Amino acid sequence: YSCNVCNKTFSTSSHLTQHSRSHTDEKPYFCDKCNKSFARWKTLSVHRRVHTGEKPYPCTVCNKSFTTNAVLTRHSRIHTGEKPYFCDVCHKSFSRGNELTLHS
Repeated sequence: YSCNVCNKTFSTSSHLTQHSRSHTDEKPYFCDKCNKSFARWKTLSVHRRVHTGEKPYPCTVCNKSFTTNAVLTRHSRIHTGEKPYFCDVCHKSFSRGNELTLHS
């Protein structure tokens, strides 16, 4: 399945449909609490946690909980000291990608 705008290919038609929304800005999924719209159902599902307060991803070190696994992973670097983002020029490392971007 190939995108007729950018020619990117996908293994399923549903993946192509999701991708196509990046070109059209179509957001068919609406939050029933705040009416915010989303291109993907999964993104809406995660957004709903803002309203419910659900934080299903706990840190095993400090027990703080997070709404997504990605945010937990970023938080965990506080405990591990991991800095996976490196500057190609000065070789300084950062725990977050946006810190590297600001550094550049």
